[in-house]
Amino acid sequence: MGVIFKIKHHFFSAFREFFVHHHGSLEFRAKIFALVIAVNDEIDEDNYTKVKEIGMSIYNEDKNRANLLMLSTQELVQKVKNTKNNLDIDSLVYSLQKELKIIPRYAEKIDIQALKLLLSFSHNKDTISYQENILEFLETTKQETLN
Repeated sequence: MGVIFKIKHHFFSAFREFFVHHHGSLEFRAKIFALVIAVNDEIDEDNYTKVKEIGMSIYNEDKNRANLLMLSTQELVQKVKNTKNNLDIDSLVYSLQKELKIIPRYAEKIDIQALKLLLSFSHNKDTISYQENILEFLETTKQETLN
């Protein structure tokens, strides 16, 4: 990522909903990725690289949107990991459920197959089990919302 993109990102972070097309949709996806990543105690850059790769396929090779997805995911994970914030796994789940009630079409953005790719970065059996439970919850929530 270039310096110009990082400066642009910091500026856009403050005013994201005004400047980023379909900001809500991107934030929803970032929350889903963050939910799966944040439960891992050993998070490395590969997690975010994979989010960017997935973002490239979602956004038809649009590097800026893929980078924004990656950076938004990274910000959310950092907020969850920082105990001084009021954001934790439960509040992230609640936020996703609340958004789905308001905008049910967002359920179509839950791509379980893409999320499963993030499990390969976990090495602890308990963490993998927790992530699998999250994926089951997301799949159930998706099906209930769409039906």
